[in-house]
Amino acid sequence: MPNIFATRHCTPKHDKPYSKSHYSIAMAEVRKQEKDFTKEVDDLLPETSALVKSESVQLSDALERLLALEKQTRNANDLPSTTRLAKAALELCYESRDYTQLNSTISLLSKKHGQFKVVVQAIVEQAISWLPGIREEQGVEKWLELVETLRSVTEGKIFLETPRARVTLALSHYHETLSKAPNALAATIKEALQTASDLLSDLQVETYSSMERREKTEFILEQMRLLIAVARLKDAEVPVKQGRNALGSGEPEWVKAKVGGRKVNESFLKEKANEDLKLKYYDLMIQQALHQSAYLEVAKHYEKVWDTPSIKEDESKSRAALEHIVYYVVLAPHDNEQSDMLHHLFANPALEKLELHFNLVKSFVTRELMRWPGIESLYGPFLRTTPVFSVSKQWEDLHTRVVEHNVRVVAQYYTRITLSRLTVLLDLTPQQTEETLARLVVSHTIWARVDRPAGIVNFSSKRGAEDVMNDWSSDMQKLLGLVEKTWIGMNAAQAAQSRIKA
Repeated sequence: MPNIFATRHCTPKHDKPYSKSHYSIAMAEVRKQEKDFTKEVDDLLPETSALVKSESVQLSDALERLLALEKQTRNANDLPSTTRLAKAALELCYESRDYTQLNSTISLLSKKHGQFKVVVQAIVEQAISWLPGIREEQGVEKWLELVETLRSVTEGKIFLETPRARVTLALSHYHETLSKAPNALAATIKEALQTASDLLSDLQVETYSSMERREKTEFILEQMRLLIAVARLKDAEVPVKQGRNALGSGEPEWVKAKVGGRKVNESFLKEKANEDLKLKYYDLMIQQALHQSAYLEVAKHYEKVWDTPSIKEDESKSRAALEHIVYYVVLAPHDNEQSDMLHHLFANPALEKLELHFNLVKSFVTRELMRWPGIESLYGPFLRTTPVFSVSKQWEDLHTRVVEHNVRVVAQYYTRITLSRLTVLLDLTPQQTEETLARLVVSHTIWARVDRPAGIVNFSSKRGAEDVMNDWSSDMQKLLGLVEKTWIGMNAAQAAQSRIKA
């Protein structure tokens, strides 16, 4: 079966920094420029660069000259010159491969008294652009030092929330790679994956006004993906008998992933350019819904996937999505919403191309008994080979839905039936029959009362005098309507016959 959700890896791209217009509005700092240092900066920058390259002057001496002029430009509120000097100081450190000095210079410039927000933003973005190169050339250690420096500088600053999110995402992916190391211990894998998830979960990107909607959605999906990975890891450590609510299970992470799914704007995913995000989102939502055995939600998610243009264009993926809709809608417990979706699916022309699945849905739509041995022999050989019904729990759930369908059919055609006869019709033991009846009565799917000493099941509820009178009144109105219609027809026939004789 083809992978419906196969798409490119959804990693946020950092190609586009903030726009200048955004900073001029969001970070506007109204300061009157007292002096223009453009000439002094133009003279100093080539001089310091040449001196460092010729090794006639130490890097610290060149930085000292740059920072001395930077102080003057900052105090004179010369923003362009201050920005140029700050970026030049970082470039000298980077070209000299002195990463310790680079980290200290970033921290120093960001903490200067009266420093411009735009300058801090410029040096942070400049340092972020060097991260891939530093990791490739100098290794992970130097890269981690710069990442921690950038996270320290951007902490608590709203105007740097987007760069901080991007750096944190890179750090999170690094910890995730540690969990995938070939010789990693189980404790190390869990710790690394938990750290990666915690780093991203601390970012409330849905509140970031400076981040583009697509990038924001990508971050939320990454948060959900890591939360689900941690949840599966924790669930695997908990014995099956203790259940998903056991201490130490991944249930908190599953809940957080569900909450994260509500932060995604589904109307935004409908756009053609965001189909890859849409497929990844519904893949994650399907995993979350399956954990809770919310089969109707899974069917709805697969329906959204099937409605995606790229899926419909691929015949194999479209067929796979439609098959999954059928599987999970029949697995869902019966209610008004499930019944409505089932009937709409049965009326879908695309389903007629899948003969076996069409007949399966038809069996649930038709008000006739479905004997489980016949269903098992007819559909079992094929369904048991699918990923959905290869899981024993879901095969048992299908059996339960068939039995519940049969009980509803019996309740429609019988007012009273012996328990022994009902047991034969449902192909169950007497105890299983009583348990099924009790479950459907509690869920208000049917009304039934069991007389256990007499062994009789009563499907008709006692009606009050008012209900009986209402039914009698309704029947009388129908009867009088038929009489009136018959009388009008007889008069018309007599009138026509009299004209013929005349």
